[in-house]
Amino acid sequence: MKGVRKMDIDCYWDYARALVESRGPAWRYDETKPCGANFNNFFLARVYDTYHRRFRDYKRETGQIVELLGIAPSATVIDMGCGTGAFAIHAAEHYRKVYAVDVARAMLNRARRKARRAGLGNIEFRRGGFLTYEHPDDPVDAVVSVMALHHLPDFWKLVGLHRLASMLRPNGRLYLSDVVFSFDGARYEPCIRQFIQKMSLDMGPEGRAASETHVREEYSTCHWIMEGILKKAGFQIDDVNYTNEFLARSQAQGRTESEP
Repeated sequence: MKGVRKMDIDCYWDYARALVESRGPAWRYDETKPCGANFNNFFLARVYDTYHRRFRDYKRETGQIVELLGIAPSATVIDMGCGTGAFAIHAAEHYRKVYAVDVARAMLNRARRKARRAGLGNIEFRRGGFLTYEHPDDPVDAVVSVMALHHLPDFWKLVGLHRLASMLRPNGRLYLSDVVFSFDGARYEPCIRQFIQKMSLDMGPEGRAASETHVREEYSTCHWIMEGILKKAGFQIDDVNYTNEFLARSQAQGRTESEP
């Protein structure tokens, strides 16, 4: 009996060591832990599209991003923080290959099922995030990230964008859409109330709760900080569009052939 208990303990420690090793060094931010909403929750992943389609048209959004990127159908693209596949599913119609990457297994599984139902064979689903994803294939032509980077504190945004830059071919494209605060800090209270009210109108009571949680617990940053982070990560910003003082859509270019 003692031998059995010791074997169980050994198995437990082997599992614990493997878990620690998979997370990387102890000082690295754990991007798998929930930040605000827990997107690794099966039920949240299942209803995510229902709520977001109240104010988003995934296909139209993807068409706009494809047009802005201006890259060929032979291109390969990473969708970082793909969620349920809002971009990846429709982007697969435009590009040779899409790598759909997310840290939340529940969201990734949802996206995978949607791709299977659509009969798409040119999407590769991979679990990982800005800080942990290792791209084993050739550098890609573009990276797209929609509503995902705000899950990281500012320093780790810089680290994550540095890592994305290294996955791009020279002069590769970046499209980044996220919640970024561009209002005057002295007016933060009325601006935040306006943001919450808009989300309530778009999504109902769930929108109010989600936006309050976002402001309170997630890591959206100021526009001047975000632009500085992009530049420090090695990107040349081509254009930024700020909407409602809360949303930023950035287009940028990666390093040239001659840069280190």
